[in-house]
Amino acid sequence: MASIIFTAKDIFDQDFKVGVRGYNKVEVDEFLDDVIKDYETYAALVKELREENARLKAELSETPSSEPSPVVPIVDPLQGTTSMTNFDILKRLNRLEKEVFGKQILNSEF
Repeated sequence: MASIIFTAKDIFDQDFKVGVRGYNKVEVDEFLDDVIKDYETYAALVKELREENARLKAELSETPSSEPSPVVPIVDPLQGTTSMTNFDILKRLNRLEKEVFGKQILNSEF
């Protein structure tokens, strides 16, 4: 990972030599002031994201690694509300696919 070379204070304290046909010092100072503001915003954002990353990693490490499949409430008009796992949903989808497409597959093979 690349390291940060300059801080906002380094940019603020930077002094440039004046040449015969140098840049307008006021314009350079105004531009550097804007760069400092952007740099401070960037540094604050990086700090905030690092803290959030650490918090999320801590939350992730606290949760058990072998969690059961999430239970999804399904409303079946014939049976009422039931709770199904992902495996139950896949079995049901497989059965429905066989009902819908099974007859088409059998007819097209002959």
